[in-house]
Amino acid sequence: QVQLLESGGGLAQTGGSLRLSCTSSGRTLSSDTVAWFRQTPGKEREFVAGVSGSASRTSYADSVKGRFTISRDHATNTVSLQMNSLKPEDTAIYYCAAEQSTTFIHRLPKLYDYWGQGTQVTVSS
Repeated sequence: QVQLLESGGGLAQTGGSLRLSCTSSGRTLSSDTVAWFRQTPGKEREFVAGVSGSASRTSYADSVKGRFTISRDHATNTVSLQMNSLKPEDTAIYYCAAEQSTTFIHRLPKLYDYWGQGTQVTVSS
């Protein structure tokens, strides 16, 4: 059974940083597009950032471009999201997701095959 496990969430102050990590048990992520999404109560899950299987391409939501960086480490089967210059509006539950056997970085949650349970990120003003 494939499981994605997120870690690294928590509380940060405005302007601070957090680093989220996503790893998988039961599946090697090297061929998958892996993305981070976030969701707040009453809103739809939104795309934050994604990285292609080869790590040659990345994609970011406009709201986080220049502040967040997604990266992957094939050796540890981990995809990380470095979040800098955090803002209160970044507060959300962050989810890691993987789409198998694709070279595209899709922004629609329904296209992803595997999901983690989510990790809370709270940014205080």
